[in-house]
Amino acid sequence: MAKALLGYVGGPDPRLLAEMRRLQQRVQDLESELLRMQAENDALTVASREESLLSSIDVTHAEPVLA
Repeated sequence: MAKALLGYVGGPDPRLLAEMRRLQQRVQDLESELLRMQAENDALTVASREESLLSSIDVTHAEPVLA
């Protein structure tokens, strides 16, 4: 019965192990990419707040609107 569950006496399928290693590496790659993109997004958010067009407008010297 145990042989039927494993597929054969030799243990787990090497193709299955290789696929599992490949998927684990892919998950690690995606996690590092996610961290990189989050850091880039945070930097862009800070930069956009510092250089916002609305904050650079001097309201006290604004020209009147033409009617």
